[in-house]
Amino acid sequence: MARIRIGVLSTNFSSPEEWLRNDFLPGVVVIIGGVLVARSVRWVEERYRIDLERRLQETRAANDVVSERLKRSRAVVEAVGWTAVALVYIITLTLGVNIMGVPLVTLVAPATVAGVALGFGAQQVVGDLLAGFFLFAEHQFGYGDDIRFSQPGQTKGVMGTVEEMTLRVTKLRTIEGELVIIPNSLLGQVTNLSKDWSQAVLDLPIAVGEDLELTNSVLRDASMTLVTDDHWAPLLLREPVVAGVQRVEVGYYLVRVLVRTLPGRQFEVLRELRLRCATALTAAGIASPHIDLYGTNT
Repeated sequence: MARIRIGVLSTNFSSPEEWLRNDFLPGVVVIIGGVLVARSVRWVEERYRIDLERRLQETRAANDVVSERLKRSRAVVEAVGWTAVALVYIITLTLGVNIMGVPLVTLVAPATVAGVALGFGAQQVVGDLLAGFFLFAEHQFGYGDDIRFSQPGQTKGVMGTVEEMTLRVTKLRTIEGELVIIPNSLLGQVTNLSKDWSQAVLDLPIAVGEDLELTNSVLRDASMTLVTDDHWAPLLLREPVVAGVQRVEVGYYLVRVLVRTLPGRQFEVLRELRLRCATALTAAGIASPHIDLYGTNT
């Protein structure tokens, strides 16, 4: 009986040819099969993801609200696909090594030492995975949501559209086209800007001395034109509201207009509202405060 030694491991066989035929080749076949299964899982995930993206685009094109279920499905598909592929590779590697005749019992001690070492070095990764799990479980946000990451208690931060979610990281596409990749354990305060409904908030500075009653009337008429517009009316959930003077500053008043919109559509509605209100104020001869180079209102 011949014996070949691989490090501290040993495997018995009659001849190298017999080991290659009865142990090595079947192990290689199992590993190749596992790789094919993993690629099949990735293919199914990609097909399903493409179908979900098509349905999302069709929903947005029709000015309909993207359902929370559809957004969660897109994120869950990626998480399930990633987990399934990882399990396939782990099981395939274990079976392949076992079929090749490598005694797995002798690997327990080295694997324990390696596991402890990796545990100390991978605390951040474990934290990311746990945070990602709770993101999916609690449905905090989903694919296509407009969100803002910031420090707790802050109102400014990184804002963009969720482009990809995994158990470890979240990828955010900003308005400038930059792709921001943030580990899930570092998300901090998350503000969902497209949950259930959104609101366009327009603050307009009006010079001191202008007729505020006339100003409110002009803004109300200008904002109501959105309601009668066939393109913009489907995006509104209620009629615009002129909230009146919000603050009195040196040299001007700040007048606010509010419009409740479909989730995630507040930015485009705000741009159109700003254009119509500014045009109407100019046509009515209502002046805004002049700000010089030193930032002094006059």
